[in-house]
Amino acid sequence: MHVVITGASSGIGEALAREYLARGASVTLIARRADRLAAIAASAPERTHVVCCDLSDVDHACDFIPTAEAALGPIDVWINNAGVALVHPTVDTDWRAAEALLRLNVLTPLRLTSVVAPQMLARGRGCIVDIASVAALAPQPGFFFYNASKAALAAASESLREELRRGGVHVLTVYPGPVRTPLADANFAVFDPAVARITPTGDARVLARLVARAVERRKARLIYPGVYAIARWLPALARWMVDRGTPPMRRPRTTLHFDSPERDVT
Repeated sequence: MHVVITGASSGIGEALAREYLARGASVTLIARRADRLAAIAASAPERTHVVCCDLSDVDHACDFIPTAEAALGPIDVWINNAGVALVHPTVDTDWRAAEALLRLNVLTPLRLTSVVAPQMLARGRGCIVDIASVAALAPQPGFFFYNASKAALAAASESLREELRRGGVHVLTVYPGPVRTPLADANFAVFDPAVARITPTGDARVLARLVARAVERRKARLIYPGVYAIARWLPALARWMVDRGTPPMRRPRTTLHFDSPERDVT
């Protein structure tokens, strides 16, 4: 089985990569940091293909696909995981940063899917996994562009499932709440430190196992930690809780936070 994971150098992407490698899959790892990708690939070099690139360059986001397939064979599971966050008062947000976020979080995964889905349909099998966010179901103040990007990806993912189902291709939409990663840590740092202590937060390794299991069982969607399922089943209550419970920002972040804390860019 050949699994492709975007944003694989840390956080949820790294956990997914290590989970699938532990399961014996061949994995293409995509991110910007070659050293981190090489460290992950070292556990199974014969079953990994490393791609170091900037997926926010939408025009060239698909360039690696032919070489990945040449290295490890046809793609069986495609995971759109790469993403960035921007936590800042909306009216003061720099448009260039917002546009960069929208390219990576929305345009790139949609473009990659538009290339991979026809190939899977031609073979009559495959799975596309979209790592959205609970923010798509219960948008939080201060995450204006991030909320919009994850809602767009989630809506696209949910709508694609029925389109591809009869062709043998499955689509899994994943809605993580806060999960302990560098990205989540950067988001929490904007608010009072007490927020992180009282917020239900998941483990990336647990999420990776749940994603792999959901792919095997062809589940439509996954929400983790489970407490955040309230955002799907009781949206009005979730909306009220988010509106009333989000504290003021203490240290608004004016930069995009990618999959590593040292790579914030304006």
